[in-house]
Amino acid sequence: MRKIIVYIATSADGFIARNDGAVDWLDRPRPKGNYGMAEFYNSIDAILLGRKTYDFVVQFVKEGKSIPKADHEPMHYAFSRHPPKKVLPGFEFVKEPIKKFAKSLRAKKGKDIWMMGGGGIIASFLDEGEIDEFIIHVIPTFIGEGIPLVAPRNRTVPLKLLSSKQFSDGVMRLHYEVVRKKPKKKRASAKSAKKRRQVA
Repeated sequence: MRKIIVYIATSADGFIARNDGAVDWLDRPRPKGNYGMAEFYNSIDAILLGRKTYDFVVQFVKEGKSIPKADHEPMHYAFSRHPPKKVLPGFEFVKEPIKKFAKSLRAKKGKDIWMMGGGGIIASFLDEGEIDEFIIHVIPTFIGEGIPLVAPRNRTVPLKLLSSKQFSDGVMRLHYEVVRKKPKKKRASAKSAKKRRQVA
């Protein structure tokens, strides 16, 4: 089944952007291979993002900046209760519930799915059990305050470390799998157990 993977960068203190959405601290020299971004981009064919991230991409395009090119052009699915009237080519705004959407998308033939962010939509998918993995690039910079990787809620989600890699510039890549909670088995009551023994 297709996996939904959060592929993202955070500051050393766990933020994906400043409070105003700025990511100026990411503007830094990058090692050869750009942390394997091209390989990851070619492993996916769909991208999920929230409205604020969509607006960031729109501004990115207006400034004439390029989006990574792949052997294919992935479909972008944006989530918002109030979608814009005019949408960028290759983007589609989603209205259906996350669980229903994710099940339908996973069932389609294709590559893995990139959850781009931000923190709100990551939290919503995570709480619905629809995030499979996190690939987090920890940038060796503190920014003090900002937007967290996952929007705060009352949750406990165990992770399994699949791999880690340190780059020459001090960036650390952590690859985690989300550990699925196994459904609890219902304990048979003494009355039902007695009834089964009588039948046997």
